[in-house]
Amino acid sequence: MTKAEIVNEVAKATGIEKIAVQNVIEAFMKTVKDSLIRKEPVYLRGFGSFIIKHRAQKAARNITKKTTMIIPAHDIPAFKPAKAFVVAVKNS
Repeated sequence: MTKAEIVNEVAKATGIEKIAVQNVIEAFMKTVKDSLIRKEPVYLRGFGSFIIKHRAQKAARNITKKTTMIIPAHDIPAFKPAKAFVVAVKNS
């Protein structure tokens, strides 16, 4: 499902104009992104959590060139679904 399809579904379900729904969805995504940039998790009860996962430094091998390189430690965004979300998907 694309963002445009989400906008259409929400507009149809709520009766709100598409442009207003699009603005709300854009603002929601910006808020989540800004929170994660500040390393603050976002908890949505019954849906899931947007969190930052820390990846430690590690060595990787390039088997074609037979070299080793170091991948530095870094943070990545992740989504952890709520238990109710997981159960709903399993039972569908």
